[in-house]
Amino acid sequence: MNQNEIKALISLLDDEDHEVSQHVEGKILSLGGNVIPFLETEWGESFNPIVQRKIEELIHELQLSIMIDRLQAWKNGGGLDLLEGLWIIATYHYPDLSMEKLKTTVEQLYYDIWIQFQEEMNPVDQIKRINSIFFGVMNFAANTKNFHSPSNSMINVVLESKRGNPITLCVIYLLIARKLGMPVYGVNLPNLFVLTYKSEKTQFYINVFNRGIIFSKTDIDHYIAQLNIKPKDIFYQPCTNLEIVQRVLRNLILSYEKTSEQDKIKEIEKILKSTLDDTGEN
Repeated sequence: MNQNEIKALISLLDDEDHEVSQHVEGKILSLGGNVIPFLETEWGESFNPIVQRKIEELIHELQLSIMIDRLQAWKNGGGLDLLEGLWIIATYHYPDLSMEKLKTTVEQLYYDIWIQFQEEMNPVDQIKRINSIFFGVMNFAANTKNFHSPSNSMINVVLESKRGNPITLCVIYLLIARKLGMPVYGVNLPNLFVLTYKSEKTQFYINVFNRGIIFSKTDIDHYIAQLNIKPKDIFYQPCTNLEIVQRVLRNLILSYEKTSEQDKIKEIEKILKSTLDDTGEN
């Protein structure tokens, strides 16, 4: 469709006939994300609040569709780039967020640690060196004041504010550690996300939410026992990038449950569902 045809469609958004306006909305949505710039222009030129509201809703729905398509493509491609997965989630709130800007920010954090990093150190000392810079000089810390805020799941906000929840802090820490060539992975503990350093000879755990404290398998045993939960392998072993992204989405759902934002809960549940296999996984 050309611009004039799109313009004509948009002019019918406030048609008194509900069937006509619904048909128009469906037609606009069928045009896909490429129509968003036209909608934004029309919003700016419209003086009709009903049309403006409907344009806003259409843009949001199109952006949601783009986000789901990106996430499914990321998953189907193997979910190899964790930062890309977190970027896609952040576009829920920040649709114009630049992936390149995120990459540059993480690259700078890596470089600032790399220049003080010594590969010949033993693994525990390497983690302690990262901790001293990450939590000291860089001033990353747990967001305990606004723990349930949705912004804690937005990696761009956490990179800027240096405050986050366990999983976003772990993701940033993990991305830096992996760039340093370290075998560091995420671990899905109940109620807490942590990291593990796992090589052929060594395995220990890192609680990034508590300033990178190092702990052992025995500590996890005690933690699981306190929760009165049966131990599972997933509580001790590395999880996938896809599982990390799914946990971030579940955290977002919890955040919106705290603020009773039902529309957002439904949307994030829809996004989460798009990442799950058709084998009954939940």
